Amino acid sequence: MKEFSPVKEGKVREVYDNGDSLVIVATDRISAFDVILKNEVTDKGAILTQMSRFWFDFTDYIVPNHMISTDTEDMPEFFRNSRFNGNSMLCKKLKMIPIECIVRGYITGSGWESYKKNGTVCGIKLPEGLKESDKLPEPIYTPTTKAEIGDHDEHITFNESVDVLEKEFPGKGEEYARKIMDYTIALYKKCAEYALSKGIIIADTKFEFGLDEDGNIILGDEMLTPDSSRFWPLDGYKPGQGQPSFDKQFVRDWLKANPDSDYKLPDEVVKKTVGKYKEAFFMLTGKEFAR
Repeated sequence: MKEFSPVKEGKVREVYDNGDSLVIVATDRISAFDVILKNEVTDKGAILTQMSRFWFDFTDYIVPNHMISTDTEDMPEFFRNSRFNGNSMLCKKLKMIPIECIVRGYITGSGWESYKKNGTVCGIKLPEGLKESDKLPEPIYTPTTKAEIGDHDEHITFNESVDVLEKEFPGKGEEYARKIMDYTIALYKKCAEYALSKGIIIADTKFEFGLDEDGNIILGDEMLTPDSSRFWPLDGYKPGQGQPSFDKQFVRDWLKANPDSDYKLPDEVVKKTVGKYKEAFFMLTGKEFAR
């Protein structure tokens, strides 16, 4: 049996090279504030993978995505064991576009802090009089650079994203920047509308895109998981305050309140976190999570 080692390790994911494809494994690691925490969250990786699969299937008519299969029987023998069951995805190889495509439908988090100071979010002027957690008149696109582990992503304007992509893809910067912005907004609007019908507000999220061998833009990485999004329960939603969440904002809030934690979570916070992930999975897919 051929052995595999990760060719790339992110905060949460491990990437294995399978020749003409990749196997992307979502681990049970959890990160916050660009730091990998000292705890693992059992089943988290499988929940993220299966939630991404749900959304990839739901939106493949809007933009194609990199998913080939989440069945380990379709992967090399090395991956056919319990360690990789449910948390692995066989994917097309892409040349990744070095922009994180963030879309905000509600004002919260760093966007709210910025708005309180000067009425803008990432340089975008917003209407006066918004309250914390208000729905925005239209979703806004606030791209960032993609940082290495340990570094922080930096917010950039749309025009700056054009410059970044022009350096990476000469002659294609504006075309690619506009396409990934348009895809980001279209994906968010479609999925946020669906989630709302299931009782979940998607306050914001991020997408990542790449190019296939023919130069087509393909949706990659993960999609609309609690790691890449803010999910709020519709029931009890009340602008003018922070909202309870199904995502790792719960972890961020605990870390802020416990600055001496050394990035180690107590067991009850770990259990509550995975419980929230499973609840969101059920509400969105209509299925109980099972590996």
